[in-house]
Amino acid sequence: MNHDENARTQVFVARTILTMNPAQPQATHVAVQGGRILAVGQEADMAAWPEAERIDRLCDKVLMPGLIEAHSHLMEGAMWEAVYLGYFDRRDPEGRLWPGLRTLDAVLARLAEAERALPDAQATLLAWGFDPILFGSSRLSVRELDRVSATRPIVILHASVHLMNVNSAMLALAGIDEDTDIDGIHKDAEGQPTGELQEFAAMYPVQKVIGSALSLAAAEQREAIWKFGRVAQLAGVTTATDLVSDLSPQGLAALREVTGDAAYPLRIVPAFAPQRNPEGGAARVHAAAASSASDKLQFGPVKFIVDGSIQGFTARLRAPGYAGGQPNGLWLIPPSQLPALFEPFHLAGLQLHIHTNGDEATEVVLDVIEDLLARHPRADHRHTLQHCQLASSAQLQRAARLGMCVNFFSNHLYYWGDAHAEQTVGMQWASRMNAAGTARRLGMDFAMHSDAPITPIHPLFTAWCAVQRETASGRVLGEAERLSVDDALHAITMGAARTLKLERRVGSIEPGKLADFAVLEDDPRAVAPAALKDVKVWGTVLGGRIFPAPGSAP
Repeated sequence: MNHDENARTQVFVARTILTMNPAQPQATHVAVQGGRILAVGQEADMAAWPEAERIDRLCDKVLMPGLIEAHSHLMEGAMWEAVYLGYFDRRDPEGRLWPGLRTLDAVLARLAEAERALPDAQATLLAWGFDPILFGSSRLSVRELDRVSATRPIVILHASVHLMNVNSAMLALAGIDEDTDIDGIHKDAEGQPTGELQEFAAMYPVQKVIGSALSLAAAEQREAIWKFGRVAQLAGVTTATDLVSDLSPQGLAALREVTGDAAYPLRIVPAFAPQRNPEGGAARVHAAAASSASDKLQFGPVKFIVDGSIQGFTARLRAPGYAGGQPNGLWLIPPSQLPALFEPFHLAGLQLHIHTNGDEATEVVLDVIEDLLARHPRADHRHTLQHCQLASSAQLQRAARLGMCVNFFSNHLYYWGDAHAEQTVGMQWASRMNAAGTARRLGMDFAMHSDAPITPIHPLFTAWCAVQRETASGRVLGEAERLSVDDALHAITMGAARTLKLERRVGSIEPGKLADFAVLEDDPRAVAPAALKDVKVWGTVLGGRIFPAPGSAP
């Protein structure tokens, strides 16, 4: 990126610019030089650059800071090589709409159609996006999948990515039988595996067979990185995380190559995941930053996954636990191991991003962080609780006192809100889920996310979820936790930037920051709150380069 003071200056003209800078909340013009913002204001404020190139192409649009997806995975770009089996409609990176499947018969029919289309009789049939909790008491097992094929291996990754279903052929290939003793391998009354595998230890034998397919680690796949960039750009996103990364040499090389292409429309922040590959520890993160950091590739976050998913009944809950009396969830890291795992990264000045869905997991992590800070005080660490869906007000107060941030999974309210109210935790707990209103009242730094590919990248939809708190059926969960539109927009811009320690670079439109903008057809503050999710994204601007969305008018 050229930052020379003599570089060409551009002045972008818009109908309205929402800066997210309280000192100058609105403007109509922004001057850009060398990929960074030079000045923000009105027509008269641009007189200092009479030779600047005037960009009128966006003069009827609304500009916001480029939206930030602070919890997503490059896996979103790789998943479309498999068959989509989700309950809700979803668009692929090319814009094709895949209708949601509302019955198990429809799921099996799409699988059977895909099985017939595979040319290689031995190839594994891979699918993703399935979620049994949305079908009530019905569940898939080897019995149903063997009707699709008893000879071809079949693997279905659930929408949560914390569970999968396989058929008998894949159980045999993975070496899973009645004698396999791994937590999370579901068995029937006779002790036979049903084909449902809960959490990563149980899924690992299958992952060994299928390799990188359906894996959270997609950084080594260049085409997946490109597809992820297209999906993000269509949603107005200019900065996104890959929140589980091995930081492997191959992955870093692919990320450098793809993000180094001027045509790539996204900045990426990979988070090192020691649970997947502990080799190198904190030094691995620092080495990646030294060898690969750029304006479009930033390092520093470290990701830990402590418990599972609420809808998969693998999250760890405090009493009274799951509403249906199901057993408590699984520890993906035993609590006794957390201090030793967290400490080296904390001492190395890195930022921890810690997955805790259930409130028991949140409580355990708060205990560990409090003890860690007592032994090794560190200012402005901003260790971040990811998802943190069932945190109580007292837990959020404690997190705020400890200097922590939160990144809420607000999309859950729409996609699984009805299931949570009726099946997992009951209406009382469901109404306090993703308590962004409480975090706002506490003055916490917080973001909201999609966790793509678990739900689609679409920050304006995520903001709508936090504003309306409506489930797919229209039920309102926890009206007191609703955010204003302004607060929701802050969470997907400056709030997200602060949870990633990137607020000096992105998150608002002000001098010195990167010239990253979301280009919208309407002012999200001017439409009715219920219509926030429907504001159309025209495209993005990244470092002063315009990226129209496919189909946008020239």
